[in-house]
Amino acid sequence: MKPLVGVVCDRFFVGEHDLHSAKQSYVRALIACARVNPVLIPASRDIESVSDYLDGLSGLLFPGGASNVETRQYGGAADTAMLVDPDRDHVALELMRGAADRGMPLLGICRGFQEMNVAFGGTLHGDIHAAGHSDDHLEDPSEALLMRYRYRHEIELVDHGTLSMLTGGARRVRVNSLHRQGVAALGPGLEVEARAPDGLIEAIRVDGHPFALGVQWHPEAMTASDALSRALFESFGEGCRYYAMSRTE
Repeated sequence: MKPLVGVVCDRFFVGEHDLHSAKQSYVRALIACARVNPVLIPASRDIESVSDYLDGLSGLLFPGGASNVETRQYGGAADTAMLVDPDRDHVALELMRGAADRGMPLLGICRGFQEMNVAFGGTLHGDIHAAGHSDDHLEDPSEALLMRYRYRHEIELVDHGTLSMLTGGARRVRVNSLHRQGVAALGPGLEVEARAPDGLIEAIRVDGHPFALGVQWHPEAMTASDALSRALFESFGEGCRYYAMSRTE
């Protein structure tokens, strides 16, 4: 049996309808590259405990989303202009901490990367551009969707890190990074995996964890054409299968 991997949903409204959803690009990458069975986890503050989810899963994907992590989650001043999803924050941060305690494989992408930093006690820039970082990270909603997810800039990988090993020891790779928030102070217990040319942290890992990685870019959109994107999901899937097997034993 393929391991079950949880995918944290966003909560949002379409007209008067209150919905939970995850993009097909994440689901497709998990099925095709990681070779796991995705299970969607609703974003709801009605969920009092996430332990039942953790008991039944062998991995967790924290995908990107339109919303940002609420500033109150890391002691920041409220930003009324920022789109937030407190229901997702409630579920995602607890899942992140619980899974890390169990050694369960984690993959955070874009918003999920930011959730990882906050879950471990780090802080975020509410607006990286206002904080002096490059416009290379900025999404232009007027562009066609495929154009938006093109390569934006290079990142420099740390030596002997997870990403460096996945690329066969490469020092620099190109990524399709799109985001407004970014790491301000790195959370305790986290290690930097990669940085953008302007110094902004673009990838992190949980120190000492078998597979707990966060990336600021969007590998799910490039698994068909980008070697690192494909390798990232394949390695995550391998970690989930090993975790499932170890639980069975």
